Amino acid sequence: MLSNPRKKDGPAKVKVRPLLVRQQLMFQIETFENRQAFHRNVDAGEACALLEEYMENMRQMQMETSESVFTVLVSKKGRATVKRKAQKDKGKETDMSHNRKKRYILEEGVPVPFLEDLGVMTKEGKIIRSKFDKFRQINRFLEFIEDILPELACDREITILDFGCGKSYLTFAMYYYLHELRGYDIRIVGLDLKKDVIERCSELGRKYGYEKLSFQVGNIADYAEAERVDMVVTLHACDTATDYALAKAVSWKAKVILSVPCCQHELNGQIENEILKPVFKYGLIKERMAALVTDALRAEYLESEGYTAQILEFIDMEHTPKNILIRAVRTGRTGENREAIRRCEELLHVSPTLGRLLGQEGEQ
Repeated sequence: MLSNPRKKDGPAKVKVRPLLVRQQLMFQIETFENRQAFHRNVDAGEACALLEEYMENMRQMQMETSESVFTVLVSKKGRATVKRKAQKDKGKETDMSHNRKKRYILEEGVPVPFLEDLGVMTKEGKIIRSKFDKFRQINRFLEFIEDILPELACDREITILDFGCGKSYLTFAMYYYLHELRGYDIRIVGLDLKKDVIERCSELGRKYGYEKLSFQVGNIADYAEAERVDMVVTLHACDTATDYALAKAVSWKAKVILSVPCCQHELNGQIENEILKPVFKYGLIKERMAALVTDALRAEYLESEGYTAQILEFIDMEHTPKNILIRAVRTGRTGENREAIRRCEELLHVSPTLGRLLGQEGEQ
């Protein structure tokens, strides 16, 4: 997988996998550009040429062979650093079928203790039918984690904070995937306001022997225990709680932010525009537009603070309407979009909490 492009006028990401087409070894090149995916099957020689071409504009590559896992990082000056780790699952056959079955990171049929205790899986590893959407959601989230692995340090402990962790399906999944399956040295802290939920999660963490996974009762805005944070996760933190979590992440200069916002009420009470008045008179439409504007501005604020931000579909709309995920990776290159943000806020008469928290107050 090739990612983190230098320039935006090409693919944002490239994935390559081997496959057999009429018993001939080919390589499928999947490029992601302008929110679309394009596929082409090529032979080994053309695959190498394409990879060399694409890597001219990429800063990172993650590659797995049957024996090793490689991470390639390219500096601003073009110097490449290659890190190699032994493949944990040596000898596992590679699925090279053209129309292969959907690959889940946590596979059905392979028992996972925390999924059993959380009611998603049976002891035999079978997914409980009513919880299959939750199983897909967990795996989809882990795919986002997999994409940002090249951003995480391999030579020291990584600190991850999960604000509003709730029952912690995804918190446990992160720890299991990063520590148990990928061997990263990580420390994860889950934070939530519900004491009974935190007690239950703490009990399960001790049961599994997850020594560096802890849970605390607390408010996002007041949390000040960590000095250095590598990744901040905020899933379904309600309304402006998401803004406080994002502001905290920015203050820590967290390398990665993964946020699934929820219940964006704030701008719904502010947004107004004389030209759009015929549209805003319909409450449902106004509510949805306000929610979309909220998350778009959040992504723009993160861009202005030195992040590359994306707004991605988390889960298919048929499963949940709250399907937007904001993924931001810190580059340190501050965006020059503050004036554009200010004009947009002025047009819509909105003043988002995140802007005030970051000291980028707009006009209401």
